[in-house]
Amino acid sequence: MVTANNPVDVSVSSSHPPQEMRLQKYLAQAGVASRRVSEELIAAGRVQVNGKVIRQQGVKVNPANAVVHVDGERVIAREEHVYLLLNKPRGYLSAMSDDHGRPCVGDIVADRIRAGQRLFHVGRLDQDTEGLLLLTNDGELAHRLMHPSYEVPKTYLATVRGVMGQREARKLRQGIDLDDGPISADELQIIDKLDGKTLVRVVVHEGRNRIVRRMLAEIGFPVIELVRTQLGRVALGNQRSGSLRKLSSKEIASLYEAVQL
Repeated sequence: MVTANNPVDVSVSSSHPPQEMRLQKYLAQAGVASRRVSEELIAAGRVQVNGKVIRQQGVKVNPANAVVHVDGERVIAREEHVYLLLNKPRGYLSAMSDDHGRPCVGDIVADRIRAGQRLFHVGRLDQDTEGLLLLTNDGELAHRLMHPSYEVPKTYLATVRGVMGQREARKLRQGIDLDDGPISADELQIIDKLDGKTLVRVVVHEGRNRIVRRMLAEIGFPVIELVRTQLGRVALGNQRSGSLRKLSSKEIASLYEAVQL
């Protein structure tokens, strides 16, 4: 039986293990509810820790490895980790610095870096592509999001030269061969056609270099503009170009779920 004197989580192997905290504080830091309301959620049996329903107040958890669900949905509270969504502007390199002085992602978060915050980008967008780029110091999450075995979908809006029809769209969904191997779009939807151009929505889970541009060019539709709008269930929305925002606890949890953490 779990008691307040018998914490749910054991500490991780580390010279400075994270300090355990009361479950209601964990829920409050995850943005679920205030501590008082979190206590009510616990008492109602709506909170699980490591697969066990917790009803007793005062139970402590380790933020580094506790798996906490509220009403079946995982919640994450890790103060030491940072999760930022950047709307990368066109013309910026996906790099934290550049020896040639070209604008890069590091310029946008320069104040954070000078303050001692360690950040790196998850994957990359080429210089002419804009949109969603995740910045974090959570190495394990970043590694898994970039690993092809987890097949985390990435959604793009592409404006291409030429009028695309359903035959070409179907060809990309079925698969084509590129120099570095076959590729297919998980989804491809024609959104609009105007003045000899086509707006398409493309979903892929591979992260090969310039993959969306290359696959569209291969079937005769070179990309004019490309924007990444979504990573997994995390969406860019109406966030303005060049701006940063913190991911919500729900968004963070969705990424953890996508890579089985």
